[in-house]
Amino acid sequence: MWLIFAFLSSITAALVAIFGKIGLRGADPTLAATIRSIIMAIFLAVVSFSLNKFQDFSLKSFSSKDWILIILAGVASALSWLFYFLALKTGLATKVVAIDRLSLIFVIILASVFLGEQLGWKVIIGALLMIAGAITITLK
Repeated sequence: MWLIFAFLSSITAALVAIFGKIGLRGADPTLAATIRSIIMAIFLAVVSFSLNKFQDFSLKSFSSKDWILIILAGVASALSWLFYFLALKTGLATKVVAIDRLSLIFVIILASVFLGEQLGWKVIIGALLMIAGAITITLK
């Protein structure tokens, strides 16, 4: 099931790039990212309420460590989208997305360091191919 969700994530991420690039033509990227985040929060709240996810929720539902990590993830996500929209405003969507997707390389490195995930030869070769692909896409 994770594979289906991962593909759906990649398809919707592609739509973000296209809709975002078109929408940024006459908009400030910082304001656009802010409005996008508000819309996301409202949408996710509606989905969570519809699925009764808040039924037994309290502030103590998460540990203090969980709260810190969720807050850090939120800040990292906000910064990521802010930088993404700033890049998308002036850059070509294909080039911005190629560089943005290099986040996978950082995930591979950070997952190895902080989560103890193993770096097998397939992962290393795949990462090198992704780097080469991103460089190839962004070259003039």
